[in-house]
Amino acid sequence: MRTGNISRKTSETSIDVEVNLDGSGVYAVSTGIGFLDHMLEQLSRHSLIDLKVNAVGDLHIDQHHTTEDTGIAIGEAVLQALGDKRGITRYGTAYAPMDETLTRCALDISGRPYFVWKVSLGMPRLGEWDTELIEHWFHSFATAAGITLHVENLYGSNNHHIVESCYKALARALRQAVEIDPRKADTIPSTKGML
Repeated sequence: MRTGNISRKTSETSIDVEVNLDGSGVYAVSTGIGFLDHMLEQLSRHSLIDLKVNAVGDLHIDQHHTTEDTGIAIGEAVLQALGDKRGITRYGTAYAPMDETLTRCALDISGRPYFVWKVSLGMPRLGEWDTELIEHWFHSFATAAGITLHVENLYGSNNHHIVESCYKALARALRQAVEIDPRKADTIPSTKGML
């Protein structure tokens, strides 16, 4: 089993994360931010990555530190679980429709973090979550996981649907990329010999 366990403790947050890349999408998530919990549950369910997240942060200040550090901790756990990345498919692409909304995600588990976000949101909050922090979560995750990540909302009008389709597209692309390629299960998918 390819698993990762991260415990991230700062003066702002205390976060414990466990992932199992070879899971079935079982999750137990608690961040204190309801909409973020909902999105992380979607990420787990649709990637088939088992995910446990227990985050306690300084929400009396705002949601920034909890959002950022949760993205970092999950990214670090995924990176840890990937090990030397031997046998992975490496690339993943997914389209996620949700009613009137369609989002595309493409990623490369490259070891070279890069992030492109082409998503516009027209509301300042979803539930209690500041929508400006959603992009920040994706950026934090991609950087910590060492992933080149492109997320683009092609169209949509309902902000809840747009954000949820972003997480579902990430989940499906991630599921594809972390899968072991049976044709090359014993090699690292790079001409460099490492990722």
